[in-house]
Amino acid sequence: MSDPQRQPSIRSDEDLSGRQLGDFRLLRRLGQGAMAEVYLAEQASLRRQVAVKVLRSRLAEDQTYVQRFRREAQAAAALVHANIVQIYEVGEVEQVHYIAQEYVQGQNLKQWLQRNSPPGLRTTLAIMRQAAAALAKAADQGIVHRDIKPENILLARSGEVKVADFGLAQLSSPDQGAQLTQVGITVGTPLYMSPEQVEGKPLDPRSDLYSLGVTCYHMLAGSPPFSGDTALSVAVQHLKKQPVPLEQVRPDLPPALCRIVHRMMAKTPDARYASAREVLRELHHVQTQHLDDPWPEGLPGWDTAGLDLAPTARADATQRLDVLMKTVQLAIPKRSRWTAWVAAALAAFLIGGVLGLVTTGDPPLLAGGTELAAPKKESAFAQWLFASSIGTEEGWESIKRYFGEDQYWCRRADQKLALVYLYQKRYGEAMAIFQEMARLGAAESEFRAFGLAGEYVVYALREQYDRAAVVLAELAPIRNALRDEQMKQLLREVVRRTAAHADDQTARQWKEFINEQFPDAG
Repeated sequence: MSDPQRQPSIRSDEDLSGRQLGDFRLLRRLGQGAMAEVYLAEQASLRRQVAVKVLRSRLAEDQTYVQRFRREAQAAAALVHANIVQIYEVGEVEQVHYIAQEYVQGQNLKQWLQRNSPPGLRTTLAIMRQAAAALAKAADQGIVHRDIKPENILLARSGEVKVADFGLAQLSSPDQGAQLTQVGITVGTPLYMSPEQVEGKPLDPRSDLYSLGVTCYHMLAGSPPFSGDTALSVAVQHLKKQPVPLEQVRPDLPPALCRIVHRMMAKTPDARYASAREVLRELHHVQTQHLDDPWPEGLPGWDTAGLDLAPTARADATQRLDVLMKTVQLAIPKRSRWTAWVAAALAAFLIGGVLGLVTTGDPPLLAGGTELAAPKKESAFAQWLFASSIGTEEGWESIKRYFGEDQYWCRRADQKLALVYLYQKRYGEAMAIFQEMARLGAAESEFRAFGLAGEYVVYALREQYDRAAVVLAELAPIRNALRDEQMKQLLREVVRRTAAHADDQTARQWKEFINEQFPDAG
């Protein structure tokens, strides 16, 4: 047992770094908000880093706040989606209430905007698309976030966008949740609050769309649409004032995108989109009309510069992909053309990996056929960024060669190597990586899901449908752990093309998964 003199009673207003809360050792404080402080922690049983949110001690004495804090965990834990921060556990130790959740390495949108100029079209669509997908999932569960703002939109190093802090989430059901917000108390952030929220009216998911619209306006214009000396003055503007047209502030953006943002910001809920899925469909139209990019598209990390490519670079890459797809369609019999789609999709991934080189004049991999040298960088992450910029087998191998002790980044490199091998039809080498990942334990469910998905794709490409069905059944319970966008797109296409070889229940289950992960596809 611990010496009680060395383990004094814990108070959550102190810096709890170094303390133990159940299975979690708090490493350092990451930040704090009105309700809670957030710590980076290590979960002993699974040997993984997590974020632990600790309710402030003065609030822990109020059962209303304790209930709201627990409701955050209950609401968010039910939302299993790639674009929502995952809740792992809720607990209490020595009257300290805490929530353990997914740790997202990166920065929030507010921090990103403070360090960068307003983003271009490609980055904007990536952020809006993923945030809208998260809200679509929440709406499906009858959950209203109620505090969408730049601080609650996290930009992971992988390029994923995750919506965080369902601490103010309220179930839409009339018999639940409303009691947690006392009469006379309006929760939310005034700069991004919907008119009906300002007035204390009942909320539905369209309130979140308004807040997302205001957040997107801020992101694109460089400042929120309304400002004032007091929260009340800002709130009144949400009720009565129209923002400066975004097209005047950003004439470089497609008018259709500006209209989407303004419609989300309509003063009355009925004038907005009926759902986040409608927003996704509109964003899809903008992307296909102006970028000709795959939907959804995997992006490089948010810590890199130059996410928005020059139009000439984008057009050149699109033309190469178009030629490639037409070539494989002519060269392969009609019954096997879906396998050609897989090859073309993988080629798109490889082209995407070298697009950044187009603007510097270096020859792209698919055009020149030669690999670029991979010098050692100062860290595994820096090596990853370099490998991402050249997109070659040598680049990904360099991570393992120089930083073999860094298991996480080596796993990430293996993921990309496996995709390269698939494109080159080196199925044996790809399968070796997939099978190794498929044998990983529950603590590495993301990589295990990737491995199982890869096994399924290879078996399907080889027309070994019985084996593919077995792997697909094994993948089903952890399918939501799959994060890699290229693999998710491959899985979507292969599942669709091989549906005739699956039983009705399996086909229905995977159709639901595809509709959930790719809501525009429905």
